[in-house]
Amino acid sequence: MLIATLVMAVLAIAFLIVAYTRGRNLHVAGLKAGAHMTLQVLPLLIFAFILAGTVQVLVPKELIARWIGTASGLRGIALGTLAGAITPGGPYVSLPIVAGLYRAGAGMGTTIAFLTSWSLWAVARMPMEVGLLGFRFAAIRFACTFFFPPIAGLIAHYLFK
Repeated sequence: MLIATLVMAVLAIAFLIVAYTRGRNLHVAGLKAGAHMTLQVLPLLIFAFILAGTVQVLVPKELIARWIGTASGLRGIALGTLAGAITPGGPYVSLPIVAGLYRAGAGMGTTIAFLTSWSLWAVARMPMEVGLLGFRFAAIRFACTFFFPPIAGLIAHYLFK
């Protein structure tokens, strides 16, 4: 986590310096845009972290182990795939949830299936996709990606036990 933070800090400072050297108060406009995005995303981020933390302490480890732990096998992968498909929001919502589940004992295959289906299936994104690209395109894209989340979960399950 420290390395990712350092890389992000270096990039942010470098971009801020470039914006400053270009003049026209671009650095101020960039800081204002960043602050605006922070205010928009911060409440969702806070609640996602609260959810991730409370999952770890409220859901018994035995229940997690039985339903989505390493020993759950195909059932856990299927549940992870379905949960990822219906989880709304961006990575600031799904990643804290997956982190909480993983720390609470969810299996590698389940968490990989969750993230893969969240990124490929995204049921909440489907209406926009159909509206902008058409039903045929959305159906073909979904059909082409249908098997990837469970396969990714199975690969992770068997390779990283």
